[in-house]
Amino acid sequence: MKEYVFHSFRMGDVEDPELYSAPPILAWQKTEQGQWVMKHCPDPQYRFCADPHTFGHRCELFGPLNEKNAVVFLLKWDHAKA
Repeated sequence: MKEYVFHSFRMGDVEDPELYSAPPILAWQKTEQGQWVMKHCPDPQYRFCADPHTFGHRCELFGPLNEKNAVVFLLKWDHAKA
């Protein structure tokens, strides 16, 4: 299985990124894309990295998908990233 980034968002320079990322992650999980990922991804995760453009944080929601589900994801949602 290959790993895919499903969603990402930026946050400012907050003291506790885990705490501040909870509402946007929950909002994403309620979307059509979020519900599909939660159903088809065996191990959804998130990670933080520094955002040099805003001097804040960037949160990425990612996980593995099998080949069939990856094709569905890429055809249905990845076009928005292009």
